Amino acid sequence: MKLGIPRERREGERRVAATPDTVRQLTGMGLDVLLETGAGTAAGHSDHDYRQAGAEIVAELDHGALDILAHVRPLDPDTAAALKREAVAVGLGSPSSELPTVQALADNGVTSFALELVPRISRAQSMDALTSQALVAGYRCVLEAAIRLPRFFPLYMTAAGTIPPARVLVLGAGVAGLQAIGTAKRLGARVFANDIRPASADEVASMGGTFIRLDLETAEAAGGYARQLSSDAGTRQRQLLAPHVAQSDVLITTAAVPGRPAPLLVTREMVQGMRPGSVVVDLAAESGGNVEGSVPGQDIPIPTADGSGQITLVGLKDPASAMASDASRLYAKNVANLLALMVRDGALALDFDDEVVAGACLTHGGVVRHQPTAALLAARTGAAATARQDGAL
Repeated sequence: MKLGIPRERREGERRVAATPDTVRQLTGMGLDVLLETGAGTAAGHSDHDYRQAGAEIVAELDHGALDILAHVRPLDPDTAAALKREAVAVGLGSPSSELPTVQALADNGVTSFALELVPRISRAQSMDALTSQALVAGYRCVLEAAIRLPRFFPLYMTAAGTIPPARVLVLGAGVAGLQAIGTAKRLGARVFANDIRPASADEVASMGGTFIRLDLETAEAAGGYARQLSSDAGTRQRQLLAPHVAQSDVLITTAAVPGRPAPLLVTREMVQGMRPGSVVVDLAAESGGNVEGSVPGQDIPIPTADGSGQITLVGLKDPASAMASDASRLYAKNVANLLALMVRDGALALDFDDEVVAGACLTHGGVVRHQPTAALLAARTGAAATARQDGAL
């Protein structure tokens, strides 16, 4: 069976879905690995490395000849339509925002697995790409803040005087937030954090941070994710957070609700209450932003309320891709471990009685199996049909 590894086409994407190490794992399953030339270059792996590991290097993949396609970024509809029927696609799918691709996968009879859908159970931890990539992103957040902050993170006691440590506030204590807390603490900052899930307090403390408790309703959904606060509770949350934001030298926001736009945690007014030179890093900028006014891939200067200086608002874009080597190392292992559940002696053996295989499956047999995505597609189709009827009247 032929497994293809493409050179990622999306601008700025530097990761790759297989490394030489995982090529050895995949060929050990009996798969023939075809890799597009240059696919791993940005992640530090040459074509020679892959060839030595057992991959065949090709100028361009023939999607119609592949049995399995492993990718990083969501496929485009044309690529989905080019795969042969009953082929398998494995990678990040972003199903709620890539509905045309999901429809193309279903229409073409492709069995697709979205790594975002891997169940959050102990047995599936080695396949959890959301966790592995969030770890990279959380680390990167702190580095981005540190190089922009015009002062040290750690305490320094010198003959010329004492420099106090920077004060860092992290909002959201999922994997990315906890990694940001740990990284900022290792750099010597005083770190504070808040999350709407009360169980996060112990995790924050374990990373060396101080948990900020707010008088709010709890908001924890299935699988340990946060759920969206009500409008009134969101307003109350921002009011309670405002003084903590104002006291911080660095603010890092990492809050996300799967399948929905990122919640607004910090308004422009709250940012303007910070000291001149402060830095705000919004990890959720690509999904709508936790901070009002953040733009993915841009640094936005925000004047302080009194006009005495400015705060730098950093909208992160592709943070995991910016650390392509280790991000790819983790991601490729996630992909290979998931495929290990589906391949037996070089042939596909899809067991939909396995909760990991069933949970990660997005499309199969011409059907969208992930019910929330199926509902979104149905609503989209219904809205389009209504629009056509209205236009005909």
